[in-house]
Amino acid sequence: MLDVTRTEKKYDIGLLEMADMRRRLGVFMDPDPHNGEKGYLVRSLYFDTLSDRDFEEKVEGYDERQKIRLRVYGADAETAKLEVKEKTGGFQRKRSLILNREESARMIGGDYCFLTDREEPLANWLYAFLNVRCYRPKCMVEYDRFAFITEHNDTRITFDQNLRAGESNFDLFCREPVFYPVIPPGLVTMEVKYTGFLFTYIKNELSRCDKMQVSNSKYCRARMISKRGRR
Repeated sequence: MLDVTRTEKKYDIGLLEMADMRRRLGVFMDPDPHNGEKGYLVRSLYFDTLSDRDFEEKVEGYDERQKIRLRVYGADAETAKLEVKEKTGGFQRKRSLILNREESARMIGGDYCFLTDREEPLANWLYAFLNVRCYRPKCMVEYDRFAFITEHNDTRITFDQNLRAGESNFDLFCREPVFYPVIPPGLVTMEVKYTGFLFTYIKNELSRCDKMQVSNSKYCRARMISKRGRR
């Protein structure tokens, strides 16, 4: 079981800014070993209550909130990560479990009973939480990611683009899912994640990207498509 608490900051940038930042960061940060030449695919299935409580709390700007998702890195993945992300102020706590394909299929179908057979305390907590609040799959989100990492304060900088989503097919392992585009092709989300503090040499490079920090959620952006007119 993974349990980490860190700071996460997000910025919306363009393709030229991404290219410049990748060139600069590549001098002193290591590329994620999963990158390959063009990065890697991230696909997540988000769960929410029948009344979309997590969505509403994010949109309304609640200081304390959470989101629950099942994540894979490609349709051929043999395992998935069941993650709980909890935000308190400027800090994010992420706890996760590794599920096999059978367990993942049961999660997708709304059957959480297998969690009671697991030994991790998080599994039992999730079983109660998901059932009491009636969590169900709501939206599948996919995007392309390129990442840099360094061991200094577990710092990770990611560039996410081509965000797409769907609210009809929840098969996380589907080879050809049907998605709709969520953001313009030229928009990139840069995320800066670290534990403790951000080292000066990284902060100086990031300062060259003159962008305001944003508070956006891929889940909320995706669901706004079907919630047109919501204010």
